[in-house]
Amino acid sequence: MKIKLVFLTLLFASQIQAQTKVWFDTDIMIGMPDKEAREVDDGITLIMALKQPQIEIVGISNITYVDYGYGVIQKILHWHNKGKAIPVYKGSAFANDLGTENDGIRALYVALKKEKLTILALGPMTNIATLVKNHPDIISQIERVVICAARTPDLPFNPGNGKLNVFDYNYEFDEASMNVLLNSPIPLEFAGYEPSSYTHIGNIDLASLDRTNEADKWLFDVVQPWMELNEKYFGVRGFIPFDCSTLGIVTHPEYFTYYENIPIKVTYKKNDAPEIQPNKPYKNFLEVSYKFKTKKKVKYARRALQGFEEKILETLSATR
Repeated sequence: MKIKLVFLTLLFASQIQAQTKVWFDTDIMIGMPDKEAREVDDGITLIMALKQPQIEIVGISNITYVDYGYGVIQKILHWHNKGKAIPVYKGSAFANDLGTENDGIRALYVALKKEKLTILALGPMTNIATLVKNHPDIISQIERVVICAARTPDLPFNPGNGKLNVFDYNYEFDEASMNVLLNSPIPLEFAGYEPSSYTHIGNIDLASLDRTNEADKWLFDVVQPWMELNEKYFGVRGFIPFDCSTLGIVTHPEYFTYYENIPIKVTYKKNDAPEIQPNKPYKNFLEVSYKFKTKKKVKYARRALQGFEEKILETLSATR
């Protein structure tokens, strides 16, 4: 019996040690009042992340709409965080102030001084790039930055039935900050539109939500306007949970296929989303290809495999 207890103690200790320590940087907007619905995938990704024993979220920073974002993060933590308290900090308010310190950056710096971290970057790179630019001494403490952005050459971001191309928001909103990371020695991993396009969430997928539960009813209700907006623009009621793939290559890497050590490059070519960017006939694209001769090489997720979508859905209810 004593030997069995020792074995179980060692096994539990090894599981704790195997946890990936993660800093969660997000431009969360789920449920934000606006003239049109705002995307919900950051919120769903945070809910999913809180249910993953493979990771420990040591801190959360936000970017853009930071006052609203701070409140909704706290709401989600109240409903879904069953572990120890996770500190939340406001980051860059507009994602246009590379080099300007904020509470999120300062807190991330302190956390990295304590231990090495994986940074999950779900929005523009302003917070992370400012940290790297202002504090190069901390770079060696960053195990990797996992990013929701980039594409293979000439891949259109075309969700739904092909009615409308969209743009690579997290890259294009703050290209200068992405360039800071591309020119750094930090390992970068990308999982954005391409792997996420193999996943889709509709109303039938939300059947597990208990709408008599406050948290589940809130999630179901705030998702509906986003589904309606997707139906209006893309012809399909439902949405692609983009940021879940970014989290997924950390928590469920076996559910994806990858290009390993693939060169990444900024290219300049004709805009493929002129309907929503009519004043940009040409623009920069963040692309990966083994044909590129650039020195910076990254890990790039190509496809989410069957079963990953279920991994998302099984985490959404606050009753689980």
